[in-house]
Amino acid sequence: MRTVVTGLPDPAAPLPVLVSMSDIATFARVKRPVVSTWRRRHPDFPAAMSENSGRPLFDGAQVTDWLIASGLGNADPAELRSELALFGIIALRDRFTPWQLVETLGSLLCLRRLDGRPLANDANVSPASPLDAEADEALWSALLRRAERIDAEDDFVLRELRAIDATAAPLARLAEDLIESAYDERGAYEWLLAARSRLGLDSLAADAVTPELRSLLTQLTDLRIRLERGESLTLADPHARAGDLLAALLDDTEDRDRVTVLAADTDDRLTRITRRRLLLAGVGELDLDVQTGPDLEERFADPDLVVTQLPYRPGEDRSVLTALTELERVAYLLRPGCTALVLGPADALVDELKSTEAAQLRSALLRENIVESVIALPGGVLPFRPGYRPALWTLTRGPVREAEGLVLLADISSEQLTPGVRMRLAEDVLLWRAEGFRGLDGHDPRYGRVVPVADLDRAFGGPLTPPAPPASAIWSDKVTERPALIAEAEARLERATADTRAYEDERGPYRGAVMRRVGLLPERTTLGKLIIARRVTRLPGHRIDENHLTQDGHHTVLGPEEITGERAVGDRRIDRLLLATAYERAALTEPGDVVYTLAPRLGVYVDHDGFSVVAFPARILRVNADATRPLTPRVLAALLGAARGTARSPSAVRPARRIEDYQLPDLDPDEVLRFEALLAETERRERLLHAQADALAEARRLTIAGLADGTLTLGGTRTFNR
Repeated sequence: MRTVVTGLPDPAAPLPVLVSMSDIATFARVKRPVVSTWRRRHPDFPAAMSENSGRPLFDGAQVTDWLIASGLGNADPAELRSELALFGIIALRDRFTPWQLVETLGSLLCLRRLDGRPLANDANVSPASPLDAEADEALWSALLRRAERIDAEDDFVLRELRAIDATAAPLARLAEDLIESAYDERGAYEWLLAARSRLGLDSLAADAVTPELRSLLTQLTDLRIRLERGESLTLADPHARAGDLLAALLDDTEDRDRVTVLAADTDDRLTRITRRRLLLAGVGELDLDVQTGPDLEERFADPDLVVTQLPYRPGEDRSVLTALTELERVAYLLRPGCTALVLGPADALVDELKSTEAAQLRSALLRENIVESVIALPGGVLPFRPGYRPALWTLTRGPVREAEGLVLLADISSEQLTPGVRMRLAEDVLLWRAEGFRGLDGHDPRYGRVVPVADLDRAFGGPLTPPAPPASAIWSDKVTERPALIAEAEARLERATADTRAYEDERGPYRGAVMRRVGLLPERTTLGKLIIARRVTRLPGHRIDENHLTQDGHHTVLGPEEITGERAVGDRRIDRLLLATAYERAALTEPGDVVYTLAPRLGVYVDHDGFSVVAFPARILRVNADATRPLTPRVLAALLGAARGTARSPSAVRPARRIEDYQLPDLDPDEVLRFEALLAETERRERLLHAQADALAEARRLTIAGLADGTLTLGGTRTFNR
């Protein structure tokens, strides 16, 4: 690999972070060709600083300033500067391990918070270039003296800074860059930990949950409301790992001065990361305690709120009994009126249990009147463990009287954790926690059923899933209107059947009058020859921004999805004013235009109505009705769809041949007209049959859904022949 340097850096300035055009595309959130276009069209785009194996490299700071000044790209200025700082950190991975980067940078950020001064703010330290080893040694020595003075007991930073030498001095400057981008040390540390996977620390991210699940857990704790009532709370996590769940809770409130945090983990490295994280989040040194080991610090007050994720174990090593025992230990932490949220494996928390001992333990927890709700969660909420099926228990010691002896069972395993789903589920649990069961005047859960503990105890080891759809679903308008909707579908079916019979009475049965050709076969031509002869005109499609598409615009958008049948025609539309202003050259289709695509496969569609917008890579073929041997749109589309050699092999990136090379029979004008009439007749009869099929399918779907959830039954007055 050869690097050609085009200019020497100023020895008194720090070395720039060099980024490639692909890197620029990444942190500007655009596609790679866009950067090439910027470089070609904008004379003030920064010049390349060097070249690496033929690839130009640019000063990242200059590019960032240019993006901010020009307003181009899809990232805001803070994100651009953070991304640039990350590239600077990644560039040091050949000198430091990922663990060293995360631990050292985190310790430097924490030192800055504890000391209240910038990391290089020392009278004896010169802001010299990182190439100056003497300056780096002086800077690092000064940082170590500050750490020894302010963290003498080695609670936060001293160990990590002593474990590395002055070669880490550039990290102090990078830490200052992170703070400048994120506005404070906490934001810088959270951003650094969010990028742990990109730094190569997959092991540190393996237990992370999705932001959607973190948000759901935060909503279920109701922490903000508790603090707004003036309460002082103690949060706890006995399996804290890197402190993700505790950090998410603290991020939801500004009243951190009334929060005490307890945490524990068996990995000493993770406990120190969590300790630094909590300190930077605003928890006072005297109000936090993070232990290395399986137990929380007992000298602190009992926790008011426990949020934890049971340790992950692979399926072959997973023990249902172990998971339930760990759940029991969390339950013992709670005093009356306190709450716990426990995330764990569904095979222990929800599924049917085959082990008698495990079933006894789970039944004992249920009988203890401490289980508030059991929720089956969707898969994929632990991104690094896609095959892991999670579930959530919420526990409350001493529930309200109306909830005694009852458990809320919910199943959202088939849902996506959208904001609406999270809000409705959190409302179900929080109202259940506050009010319990109130009969007809209470809140009907949208995602679960209230089940007596006695019923679950009698099932002994049975699955903890709702025994029926939620009451809110059964009594929803959509369900109560099913009989009327079914009757309406049956009426549509009757009308469609009558229309079909009337059409057949008028036109007679379908007869294509098709016979074997005698004599010479018609001559062959190609679409390319038809275009040259101006019997067909080809027009381009337009590049349409997906963000401009809606379901209620004025013009239908026809793209590959619509043409190949993957999406219904009319699902995507565009506003006519937006089309006129943002796409000045975009032309609408005319009635009868043939729209085609070759990607992902050949698709042909006749736009009989016209006034549509064709989205690239789809294109238009327009038949010239005034040609000597004219075709019709239906005939052209049918012959193209039946052309040989139009498919591609699974491994091919291009079709076997261009559409111009597709061979078609050059039919006589009279035969074209007869073929057109046959195709039109076929379409009319297909529409009649589709109307019957759609009405019958709607009635069938609604009937099955009603019988499946128990809201419908079948009367005995109507019989069907077998």
